[in-house]
Amino acid sequence: MKKLNSSIIPSIWIIIFLIIPIIIVFKTSFCESIFGIPPISTICRWLDGHLLNIKINFENYFRIIKESYYLLSFINTVIITTIVTFICFIFGFLMAYAICKTSDKTKSILMSMVSVSLWTATLIRIYAWINLLGTNGVINNFLSHFCVGPIKFLGHYSTVCVGLVFCYLPYMILPLYSVLEKFDKSYIEAAYDLGCSPIRTFWSVTLPVCKNGIITGCIIVFSSAIGEFVVPELLGSSDVLLFGRILWMEFFNNLDWPMACALSIVLMIFIIIPIYVMQKKYGEAV
Repeated sequence: MKKLNSSIIPSIWIIIFLIIPIIIVFKTSFCESIFGIPPISTICRWLDGHLLNIKINFENYFRIIKESYYLLSFINTVIITTIVTFICFIFGFLMAYAICKTSDKTKSILMSMVSVSLWTATLIRIYAWINLLGTNGVINNFLSHFCVGPIKFLGHYSTVCVGLVFCYLPYMILPLYSVLEKFDKSYIEAAYDLGCSPIRTFWSVTLPVCKNGIITGCIIVFSSAIGEFVVPELLGSSDVLLFGRILWMEFFNNLDWPMACALSIVLMIFIIIPIYVMQKKYGEAV
């Protein structure tokens, strides 16, 4: 009975807060945008009181394929998110590895500093970057003393990448650190005894052992950053076309809820497929 109760509560939670919202979004994606409250048509309606009429609209999904506006934003988002994930992996691995090499007391301090960054709201952290990179920001004020600038840092894809890396780097460090901390150092010593160089030891021993942490960190960063809206909106410009911004504009600016829901479904499928493949190939890591 206790086992049954313990399984029912999580199942109810998942159904109410995950499955039902996804079903609503999926249903809305097949509606038509209308002028009204809410601004969507109904899929099912009764005609003459007894005849059920079902009208499913696939035009929203066709528009994603046909219109270059959506395709370009999707391609830009995938490229930017992939670059961000790769940069987070490089710096995250180096930082996690360096932390593991320190003493126990220093490890606690450094990991606390990594965790503290997660306690601060994303909006506040991004406004800190605006204060640094803005036209009248700290960096441009410093450069003005050397008769340089002002330089326009904001409004570029590169600036958005910096903001995304800054926001999601801790999510890469934490899983990598947990794996490296449990890593048996005797493997490295054995590799050295067998004549392996430090570089070959890293590629043949350290990196494969950290596979689980790498996969977990990359999935967390990629799946979180690909739908990001706040960072592109604040650090980017109207020329920075990313999927999160397009989705927000369709929902709030254009009041085209069906199109926004269709974009959400496409994005969700794009995230779920690689995660499912990873689970099949590396079931214990994901």
